[in-house]
Amino acid sequence: MILLSLSELIGRFHPVVVHLPIGILALAGLFLLLPARGLFAGLRSSITPILFIGLISAVFSCITGYVLSGSGDYPERLIGIHQWMGIGVTVITGVILLMRIKTSEEKWQWLFGAVLLLLLLLTGHQGGSLTHGEDYLAQPLNSILGRDEPVIIKRKPLPDVQEAMAYAEVVRPVLQAKCFGCHSASKQKGKLRMDQPSLLMKGGKNGEIIVPGKSAESEMIIRILLPKNDEHHMAPKDKPQATEQETALLTWWIDNGASFDKKVKELPQPDPIKPVLLALEHEEEEEKSLPNIPLEPVEPADEQAIQALRDAGAAVLPVAAGSHYLSASFFIASDSGDLITPLLLPLKRQLAWVKMGNTKISDASLEILGQCVNLTRLNLNHSRITDEGLAYLAPLTQLQSLSLVGTPVTASGIAALKELKSLRSLYLYQTNVQQGDWQELKRLFPDVMLDSGGYKLPFLATDTQQVKAPARQND
Repeated sequence: MILLSLSELIGRFHPVVVHLPIGILALAGLFLLLPARGLFAGLRSSITPILFIGLISAVFSCITGYVLSGSGDYPERLIGIHQWMGIGVTVITGVILLMRIKTSEEKWQWLFGAVLLLLLLLTGHQGGSLTHGEDYLAQPLNSILGRDEPVIIKRKPLPDVQEAMAYAEVVRPVLQAKCFGCHSASKQKGKLRMDQPSLLMKGGKNGEIIVPGKSAESEMIIRILLPKNDEHHMAPKDKPQATEQETALLTWWIDNGASFDKKVKELPQPDPIKPVLLALEHEEEEEKSLPNIPLEPVEPADEQAIQALRDAGAAVLPVAAGSHYLSASFFIASDSGDLITPLLLPLKRQLAWVKMGNTKISDASLEILGQCVNLTRLNLNHSRITDEGLAYLAPLTQLQSLSLVGTPVTASGIAALKELKSLRSLYLYQTNVQQGDWQELKRLFPDVMLDSGGYKLPFLATDTQQVKAPARQND
């Protein structure tokens, strides 16, 4: 176990150290391409020591990369290409270094420098494909060309759900939509493949993920039910999430033996699962998550207004590179209360994300925030706002996430937000929402995730590790 943890630690150094040889060897390759005479003549003497340092760091990068490749988190095909290209960079660096040590002749060294730069570029591209996906270069291009519009995924309805195969036509489409992106032939995070029945039941590096007949003990279901911000939650929070209906289907299938060759009608169907199964006979549209910043372009913010907020203790940053939309966080200016919120007004069109948690703001601040009509995220945790102030947020038609944890708001005040059609998440832990209010809130907000907090997770044997003292030897 200790050796395994040590190798994993060494492997995780790869993303850190790999940038060192890239920068050093890119500099060496560039110097080799520059003229040996004239303005750049003085650079030639530095090439050999640069190559020597680059070679050492490249060797270390190869070692850590090789160890990391054994984690099973990356597609084997891409790993092989990236690995051999990295070795190629190391070898060509050694050849150039040897040439410079053995001879002062530089006639052909510019050619080796060009090859080195080309290999660095290709190796870096393969590394990017491993960590960000094979389409990571195409995504910005699609954005420029306007091809990144939200995609509507249509599930093909089943003519007769009772005659459908439980796995192939009910369960597998769910896994394909929510799991295959990380666990299929092209990528096996955690050495887990879910695209074939035998591999699905085999599990990954941490063991089986399905216990037939026991969904509560099946790792797949346990991870789906973890809070979204838990590092072990599946799918990752930046990926499409399993819906309640999809989770119910997976749970039902596992509880009934996780069979791959039975029809739906052959499995028991408790009352709660019947409407979920029946819904599969109808066409359904599933839309990707709304963009977390408004799509409509906005003009640059006034720099003096930004500086005024920063001087008051707020952290103001762009939400994304090249975007004029801003995020404002008041964790430093927590004592300012309502005095600081008027400074938001000159930026009311540019503000997309605002964090005012743990501040002394009151309903007066909400009246100002209600004018920031492009807000998509708003955090008001542990502030002094009340039900009366929530009504001021009605104009925030683009608001997707609202966090009211630790505030005195009630279900009555929250009901005033029911017309916010873009709202997707409401965090209501430690509020004055009573136990009997949740059903009514779910009715008013059918498309909103209502987070009541206070999670209680099942205890698993894998949550602990037994450590035994080494046996003492007799003197």
